[in-house]
Amino acid sequence: MKKIKLDELQLAIMQVLWDKGEATVAEIQEALKDSRDLAITTIGTVLSRLEDKKKAVTHVTQGRKYVYRAIISEQETKSSMVHSLVKQLFKGQSASLVNHLLQEDELDKNELEQLKEMIKNAEKKQGE
Repeated sequence: MKKIKLDELQLAIMQVLWDKGEATVAEIQEALKDSRDLAITTIGTVLSRLEDKKKAVTHVTQGRKYVYRAIISEQETKSSMVHSLVKQLFKGQSASLVNHLLQEDELDKNELEQLKEMIKNAEKKQGE
């Protein structure tokens, strides 16, 4: 599994790209304006790092604009980051992460029902 570590701002920008498919710096700024007041230059710098260092995005030039798109998937990113979290904080034990969420009241009643259903489905799969 490819190791992917993104900070909060990088994740926010990637979420825009995953949602839109592709976007310019200005379109990303517009998409994030309600939650973050970011300068165009800040977004451009983060995108450059995501492209050059993280190999998470690529761009094409259209006129004078760069149009960015994600080259790593949202699922791949989630899997990598959760795997790292479990490994670092919970000694590789996924059940410890779930226990933590249960102990800290992080899950509401609806989420608990969803989790129970997921466990049933996982048990069925393993029984096959």
